[in-house]
Amino acid sequence: MLATAAMSVVMVAGDRAGLMRDQPPKRITRAFLPGNRHRPKPGEGVLGALAHAGFGAAGGALFGLLARGHRPPVPAGVGYALAIWLASYQGWVPALGILPPISRDRPGRVAVMGAGHVVYGAALAAAMSRLNRDLPDRDAGRDESTRESPAAVFAMGGASDMALFWA
Repeated sequence: MLATAAMSVVMVAGDRAGLMRDQPPKRITRAFLPGNRHRPKPGEGVLGALAHAGFGAAGGALFGLLARGHRPPVPAGVGYALAIWLASYQGWVPALGILPPISRDRPGRVAVMGAGHVVYGAALAAAMSRLNRDLPDRDAGRDESTRESPAAVFAMGGASDMALFWA
């Protein structure tokens, strides 16, 4: 929830700076409520915030499962968060006609949402590293020649372990 809250601060700041007309989570929620998907509805702001918190928490839980006791570096969290942004805002959100894809959206919203996802990913990785600080680091003390290669990690542990190879 901390990472989602950090991202929300960026989104609110972007909104107040006039870079977004309204929050994407509110627009997404609006589309799923009864009635015209593009007209404001009572309670959509609160429901959008709750949905955003839930989606962020689910994304954080998945990241935690992928990290499985590792201390992921910040770039890994940022990459994960940007992948979520691309899958959502270049994928299913425009496919459902809720918002235009990133490639055709207003530059202000793209900048704010991109920055928000970077902050989410950085906070997520930092929190996961902090939670796992007492666990031994699998590659600690190894030089580059003895670290596990991405191919070996994938062959031995599968795709989820491949996602964890950030060294």
